[in-house]
Amino acid sequence: MKFSFKNDYSEGCHPNILQALLQYNLDQQAGYGEDEYSLKAKTLIKEKINNHNSEVFLVSGGTQANLIVISAILKPYQCVISAAPGHILNNETGAIEATGHKVLSIDTADGKLKPSDIIPVLEGHSNVPHQVMPKLVYISNSTELGTIYQAKELEELSVFCKQNKLYLFMDGARLGHGLTSEISDLTLEKVALLTDVFYLGGTKNGALIGEAIIVNNPVLQEDFAFNIKQKGALLAKGRLLGIQFMELMKDNLYFDLAKHANQQAMKIKNALQKKGAAFLSDTYTNQIFPILSNDLIETLSEKFEFYVWKKVDENFSAIRLITSWNTGDEAVNRFIEIIETELP
Repeated sequence: MKFSFKNDYSEGCHPNILQALLQYNLDQQAGYGEDEYSLKAKTLIKEKINNHNSEVFLVSGGTQANLIVISAILKPYQCVISAAPGHILNNETGAIEATGHKVLSIDTADGKLKPSDIIPVLEGHSNVPHQVMPKLVYISNSTELGTIYQAKELEELSVFCKQNKLYLFMDGARLGHGLTSEISDLTLEKVALLTDVFYLGGTKNGALIGEAIIVNNPVLQEDFAFNIKQKGALLAKGRLLGIQFMELMKDNLYFDLAKHANQQAMKIKNALQKKGAAFLSDTYTNQIFPILSNDLIETLSEKFEFYVWKKVDENFSAIRLITSWNTGDEAVNRFIEIIETELP
């Protein structure tokens, strides 16, 4: 048997969700997200972010959430700004471009964006009306490189976006992991305060499927549901999503699961650091990118599944290891045993 560190959605769902789906299975409910479970989940989310004026929309997946949000916000001649590793650039088969919106890429070392990164893009698109208009800034927390935004960084970005009439959208596929990182000083309440739109990812943190889009900007709330329906994302049996988020929001389960995933990744990171291993990026979430010899990578691949992320030179490559809400000590300890044996 191989242990998988390939992704954080290789598991099914948390037992509480499975039990709830079984418990409420025969209850007759309204459709299209008007069931009591979806309404309860939305209320719980609004309580968590301390903003009952925000609107919550439940959809099935991250790519779906990204294309719905961006296509709903932008006019046909407007575009989105993203860091080069952004999921919308590299892992969504041109979904955003397929809605008619260009994605402007910015190279950054850590996968994050700051105002100074965006200024040259705005200056380079000042030939009105002959160029697309930058209108939305897309960020991820945690990022595709496992890094996170601190409160001050998000505050500065939020102020900059408001000053330049840009919308700020946070991809939260791994938001639970970002917020529960041991170095994070950012809170869910502050994310809701500083962004126009963000979402809470369930798929990568204990749910079978599901993302909760939270629209904080009242201007963007109007008619948002029409775009969800038009894009085929309004589930008739919305209860499937509602029950899951209702359970995830109970008793801090969502954040406890993310914290566990982070802690398991940090055990591996600490063991590698003690052996002098280098990393592609310095992360404190459930994604780590150690640089190892190709021989060691081949040895590890006999017992574990993971992605070889980037070739460093002829002899070394960076791999990506991702732990999940259900990554057990056995998998982590076996990985560490090989590291301690094989690394000098």
